Amino acid sequence: MPIGDHLGGFIRPGFNPLLVPGAPTIGTASSGGGLDISIAFTAPSDVGGGAITSYEAVATERTTFVVTVGGGKFVIDGVSQDTLTLQEGGTYTFDQSAGTNSTHPLRLSTTSDGTHGGGSEYTTGVTTNGTPGSAGAYTRIVVASGAPTLYYYCSSHSGMGGTVNTTTGATSFTATGTSSPVTVTGLIEGQSYTTTVTAINDYGPSGISGTSNSVQAEDVVGELWGWGYNAEGQLGQGNTTAYSSPVQVGSLTTWLHMTGGYQFQISIKGDKTLWGTGLNDVGQLGVNTGTPQYSSPVQVGTLTDWTTEIGAGRDWASAIKTDGTLWAWGSGSYGRLGLGNTTNYSSPKQVGALATWSKLSCGENFTAAIKTDGTLWTWGYGGKGQLGQGNTTSYSSPVQVGALTTWSTIACGWEFAAAIKTDGTLWAFGNNGDGQLGQGNTTNYSSPVQIGALTTWSKISGGNKNLAMIKTDGSLWGVGYNEEGSIGDGTSVSKSSPVQVGALTTWSKISRGANTSFGLSTGGTLWSWGRNSQGRLGLNNTTYYSSPKQIGSLTTWKNIQNPMATAISGAAIK
Repeated sequence: MPIGDHLGGFIRPGFNPLLVPGAPTIGTASSGGGLDISIAFTAPSDVGGGAITSYEAVATERTTFVVTVGGGKFVIDGVSQDTLTLQEGGTYTFDQSAGTNSTHPLRLSTTSDGTHGGGSEYTTGVTTNGTPGSAGAYTRIVVASGAPTLYYYCSSHSGMGGTVNTTTGATSFTATGTSSPVTVTGLIEGQSYTTTVTAINDYGPSGISGTSNSVQAEDVVGELWGWGYNAEGQLGQGNTTAYSSPVQVGSLTTWLHMTGGYQFQISIKGDKTLWGTGLNDVGQLGVNTGTPQYSSPVQVGTLTDWTTEIGAGRDWASAIKTDGTLWAWGSGSYGRLGLGNTTNYSSPKQVGALATWSKLSCGENFTAAIKTDGTLWTWGYGGKGQLGQGNTTSYSSPVQVGALTTWSTIACGWEFAAAIKTDGTLWAFGNNGDGQLGQGNTTNYSSPVQIGALTTWSKISGGNKNLAMIKTDGSLWGVGYNEEGSIGDGTSVSKSSPVQVGALTTWSKISRGANTSFGLSTGGTLWSWGRNSQGRLGLNNTTYYSSPKQIGSLTTWKNIQNPMATAISGAAIK
């Protein structure tokens, strides 16, 4: 007879899913080793009259997305303006039955923000049903072969949508094992998966399933590696030796994300705990001790509610919690902590009382952040106009940049900032001494100015005096200071208008440092270029390179650290 013990569900790292009574249970759902899901569980030794011989785990892509509206944005399965990845040939449903969808029809386009961005509605394979906000309302798409990058948008209101990447590949993945955990590998980055674990004995598999939440493959954890300058122990090796090739930080495989400041690093694990290494002379590690440096990771408090929205400046850091609150610590010079003063703090302090912060980035001495309503805010040193306030005044508390509610992405450089709007346009403000604002000149701007007229910008990273950008087609671009080759266009000539870096269209992530650059390809390869003193490019030498060079030959790199304009070392997860 078949076993009646089976568990299924959506898995989120650190989340215990719904358990089926009497079934094998998933205790801890952690994502490990890149695009894998490692499912730990406990189970009886035998069920249904026979000893369990194996367990089968299956991860299947999620095909129904629950749409709500919050803060004037589409919220997909609880994530505001989430970026989705859909498979060619797959059928996907955007469920708009929730009442907040009323008067907000979700549609698709090949242009960011659809008809509001000058494009038209995409209708290939698309059907709609009912009235948004009413039971049974949905937009459904069968993704065509060769479908382009798409954008979901509201046909009635601008600035509400996000990006839909399309790709090819399997829609489900299976793995078997004889004990906990069972690891499912080969997942596609950005896709959400449901999972099931089935116990099997001589009588066959079970046939009962349950449900819980989902995991996106891009949120998986892995090993943390670092390289470059290490005078303050920021590489977490228990010493202060510089390394010109990647070295692993301990042996853990539970690291999720990281950001680097000047001679220190802040990292987060999959359990949402926060950790620091390196210089701590003004409390920039947030560990509330008088110890001036740590050469191995030390935990920041005991909380388990930090998000991957973490940023580091020269000697301070900031982070957003899962409840949307904003926190900062370290040097308070110029008011860059946003706490209304210039006091140093050696442990995290909340910035105001709001719980609506969504994204942040830190420059040399200032911070920029976006709220869930799409507004942009800045604070700290403003002497070069980098706060975007139309002046050169410094502020010790957050101040809004204009009145727009269409900001989606922010990146701070040393004394400048850049931001992408929901329509895919790119804007910048602050110091432009090396042309980093992309205006074809070297004039400083204290209010946002648009870089060109394109609406296809996707990701940005601000470096010391230059800016890196990725378009929706996966091409890489740069502008600004280039005397050490950090733009990557094969020259050492600074540029005041964007230039393309090579001809590849496979770039997925970019990170600028102190005249160094790191890029991650869709194939999992890691690349670097620019200044290479102390081996900070990870290429096992100290040679400067003006075009991207691959770090080793591995194709298993999954993440690179947040933009870090003052960082002089590198870090990545694989």
